[in-house]
Order: sequence, then structure tokens, then C-alpha cells
Amino acid sequence: MEKYRCPLLTIWPLALLLLTGCGRGEAPETPPGSTPPPTHQVRAVLTPVTQTYNAVGTIRPETETVIGAQVTAQIREITVTPGTSVTKGDLLIRLDSRQLSSRFHQALETRTSAVAAKKEARQALVAAKADFDQARAAFERTQTYHREEAATDQQLEEARARYLTAEAGVSRAEQSLVAAESGIRHADEVVREAEIALGYSELKAPETGEVLKKMAEPGDLALPGKPLLVLRTSRRLILEAHVREGLIGTVNPGDTLSVKLKTLDRTVRAEVKEIVPYADPKTRTFLVRATLPMIEGLYPGMYGKLQVPLSTVEVITLPEKAIQKVGQLELVRVKTPDGWQRRYIRTGNPMGGDVEILSGLKPGETVGY
Repeated sequence: MEKYRCPLLTIWPLALLLLTGCGRGEAPETPPGSTPPPTHQVRAVLTPVTQTYNAVGTIRPETETVIGAQVTAQIREITVTPGTSVTKGDLLIRLDSRQLSSRFHQALETRTSAVAAKKEARQALVAAKADFDQARAAFERTQTYHREEAATDQQLEEARARYLTAEAGVSRAEQSLVAAESGIRHADEVVREAEIALGYSELKAPETGEVLKKMAEPGDLALPGKPLLVLRTSRRLILEAHVREGLIGTVNPGDTLSVKLKTLDRTVRAEVKEIVPYADPKTRTFLVRATLPMIEGLYPGMYGKLQVPLSTVEVITLPEKAIQKVGQLELVRVKTPDGWQRRYIRTGNPMGGDVEILSGLKPGETVGY
């Protein structure tokens, strides 16, 4: 009998090891066993939370200025690029001004000719008035001689004819002077128009701002109405969001709503500035514009969500620091009658320093960390 005890005692530990090592390999929903008591304790509480509708939107400048040409000309130079800060009056684009310059100089020459014509007309008027004065004196003298029978009827008629001819010459000279003055005024207008057109060959910044887009290159043909640059003339930004028509009655100008900026991982407050009173027939949404605060790192074209409040519900919340993350799992230490035990939970939206608990805890349960 003694020779069989040793193998039996040797097999039992091996069998026990096999039994404890065998299993299905699945983690239980609630890890068994208790842990030492934590140093801090909090309670899972019900917190009122306002449910929101996230209206997708795009960040845009509050004011945009489109730079375009007023005349048709070829672009010679573009002095700025997107992102360039400009001051009011800075040169942005220079157009080919040779044709405009030639037109301007032609207008100046036309005005010079008009001034010379006016000078000649004035001199002609002076000469015509002198002839008129001489003819009038001769006519009056001839009339006196005729009354004294010292001049014949023919001499009187000839003097009258010279008088009337000189009078008509004064009238023509006065009309020529008026026409010359009108010609100068017209030439001045042509010069002014040519000067303005020549000024259009240099496109300058209308306000201080920043270049957002460059929509042309040197060598392109600039046409009236064709955008060449886009400037942001205000550093403030707005969110243009599309709110579905069923909720538009809950949004009013002047309301302050939350805007979620996913790229910056921030939520800020924005004031509703404008609601376009027209629904898009394709998307059944209204365009809402909300003014954003000054935020570092926020640029036009980025993505944002306007959070429109719907209703208030109560959710279970817990401080974020009380949650332990192991890979993709989230665990907490819950106080039970048997001691402190670890429990798997599922979390929702962050709420400041707290986190919404979707499952795994009940209101009033004590959690330690």
C-alpha cells in the first residue's frame, strides 16, 4: 500500500492545476473580488441636462470683400497671397495700364486744344467788338451827314450794312467763345474719366484685413464683375448653420447658444445674429448666423455645430477622475456590502469635469478613486 501513495499525491496537484487553468477565456461582466478601500469617495448623482439638436455649420468671416477690376485689362502683378495682412490703401493688384495711359494723354491733348480754341475765340471776340464799334461810329456819323444832306442814300445804306455785319460778327464770336468753353468742360470730363480709368489699373485694399483667397494669376485677363481676391475685413467670425424647419421657432435673433468646435475640442457661446427668413426647399432648413468670440486657431472654412436646445432630462453623472480606463474599457470602484469591487461602465458626453454614465451605475451608488 505504501508504494501507491506517492503517485497519488503527485497527481492531485497536477489535476488541481488543470482545473483552475481551464476556462472559457471570457471576462466576467463584473470582475470578482474586492479591492482595498480608495482614498476618495463620490456618489453617482442625477444631473439635469438639456438635450440639443446639433445644426451643422461652417465658420465664415463676419464681413468679406471681393476685389474685382472695373476695367478690362491684363493682370501684370499680384502683390499678395492668401494669409497676407493688408492695410487700407495697400496695393493688391496692378493691371496693364498702357492703353489707359494712352487714353489719358489723348484726353489731356484734347483739353489743351480746347483751351487754345477758347483763347482764339476770345481774341476773335475782341476783334469783332472793335470792328463793331468802328462800324457803329461810321454808321452814326453817316446818319448825321445824311440828315445834313452831306451823304447820299447809298453811303447811308453801305454804312448800315457794315454796322449790321459787324454786329453779326460779334454775335458769332460770342457763340464761338461759348462753344470753346463748352469744349473745355467736355475735355475736362474726358480727362477726369481717363484719369479715373487709369486709377483702376491699381487695385488697392478698401479696408484693413487679411487676404483669404486668390482667384487669378498674373497674365489672366481681368474683367468687370470677375472676382480676383477675397479679403476678410473683420477679424470676427460667424457660424453659418442650417437648422431644420421644425426647430426654427425655438431660435431667435439675440439668443445665446452653444457652438461645438470639434477641431479645437472646445464648446463656446455664440450670439444669434441673423436668421434668413427663407427655407431651403431641398434640405428643409433655415440658415442661421451666429457671432463667435475671438478664438485662437479658429479659421474660416472650419467645421462647427450650433447646439439648439430641445428638452431637459436627468442623467447619471460622475467625476471624470473617478473613472479608470484600461484600453477601450472603462471601470470604476463601487462600494458594495461585500466591499469595494471593480465594475465595467459605459460613458457618454463629457459635462465639464463630469461625465455622463450611460450604463453600469445607479443613482446614489458610491464610487471611490
